Amino acid sequence: MAATSFFAALLLATNGFGFAVLAVPFFLLFAPPGEAIQVAIILSLAISLFVLPGLRHDVEWPLLRRWAIGSLVGLPLGLAVFAYAEPVIVRAVAGAVIASFAAAQAYNHYHQRPPSLVMHPVGDLVAGAAAGAASGLVGMPGPPVVIYLILVGAPAQLSRSTLIAFFALVFGATLAANVVFRGVPGMDWAIAASLMPPTALGAWVGRHIANHLDDNAATILALVVLGAAGLYTLVVALHAALW
Repeated sequence: MAATSFFAALLLATNGFGFAVLAVPFFLLFAPPGEAIQVAIILSLAISLFVLPGLRHDVEWPLLRRWAIGSLVGLPLGLAVFAYAEPVIVRAVAGAVIASFAAAQAYNHYHQRPPSLVMHPVGDLVAGAAAGAASGLVGMPGPPVVIYLILVGAPAQLSRSTLIAFFALVFGATLAANVVFRGVPGMDWAIAASLMPPTALGAWVGRHIANHLDDNAATILALVVLGAAGLYTLVVALHAALW
């Protein structure tokens, strides 16, 4: 889990997304869904707050506000579904979401397709709602909003900064809701605290890499890591369900 935290933090600091997307599937291999997702949420919030100060001037604030409003609608739905979800289903959903996310990025990158959508306030709200639901269900708000940014052809720097700011908000709201309505066990806090050093180190390394890594290399890195994580987790879940 320490190695996963390091590389997930490195990925987020480099590309602006990916901590929960990479960490949750591997955490699920070592811990029950509730514990794995809680730890990922705590670490995701911490790393977003760590990286954000250096990027705050590039945040697209109107877009961020609409995402935040949408997520407030989607988050309770995700939390409600999670309360009744089976562990195998949670693992399968996590893997399928990540694999789909990687496939969407690969399609956009390698085929160099023009934007499929035009950024619009309604689309912003829908993407935010989907991200809130995904955060409550599997602790991963990234895929819906990143796929949305890909479809509208948003600039890389805007995407990175606004995504990290959004993650700070949605993970903060998710953690607060969990504390109030479900409670967060002391063991989850202890595990998250033990993983803070490798997480912080990964973020520090990622920030330095981001200054020297072009968009093409960063995208390829993300596709390889996320695609492998999603497919592996999905296969493990299907194996558990069928055998």
